[in-house]
Amino acid sequence: MNLKHLGIIADGNRRWAKEQGLPSIEGHRKGVDVVEPLIDAAMEAGISYITFYVFSTENWGRSKAEVAYLMKIAETRIPKLAEKMVQKNGRLLILGTKDRLSPKLVSTLEAAEKMTAECTGITACFCFNYGGEQEIADAATIAGEIEGEITPETIRKHVYHPEVPDVDMIVRTSGEQRISGFMLWRGAYAELMFIQKYFPTMEAADIEEIVREFEKRNRRFGK
Repeated sequence: MNLKHLGIIADGNRRWAKEQGLPSIEGHRKGVDVVEPLIDAAMEAGISYITFYVFSTENWGRSKAEVAYLMKIAETRIPKLAEKMVQKNGRLLILGTKDRLSPKLVSTLEAAEKMTAECTGITACFCFNYGGEQEIADAATIAGEIEGEITPETIRKHVYHPEVPDVDMIVRTSGEQRISGFMLWRGAYAELMFIQKYFPTMEAADIEEIVREFEKRNRRFGK
């Protein structure tokens, strides 16, 4: 049983920073630093898709300074990651709504996707300004306008980047045991794994452990 699509709820950046006696923004910076090594580890493990939940629609409720910093990280680091993804023959996708994002940031994210569009290796997705309920609502709205009758099949055709398959395994870091709206549609039958490590401390060995754990699971899909 191969792990094709791994979803990671990247949690614990701020708590990690607090325990290190650092400002919360340092936790976010460190969290960004581990993304590329995790993508490399996923490639090595034969994973085709890896999705990181990095900014939810609820995260707008954080302080203005923290939100502004997270927007700046996306604006500066996503293009750099896209350049590296091209070198790996990897694709980069952004899943989420454009609501409340600045035109400059929207343009930056779209350019990053375009830069990697022809790559055929691993796909790294980032749930940014994302809410699972909002994704389903957006898909249903589009399906109703285009196809009339709304069915599970029509919704599936209109979720964010519908070419991305269902998630096989959802991992949440930091010890919290909930999915917080992550991949509500694609994760209906996902295996769940909760680990104590904060996201900034994740490393390649953790991907290897996740794959081993997935291979132990007995997926019956209700049958």
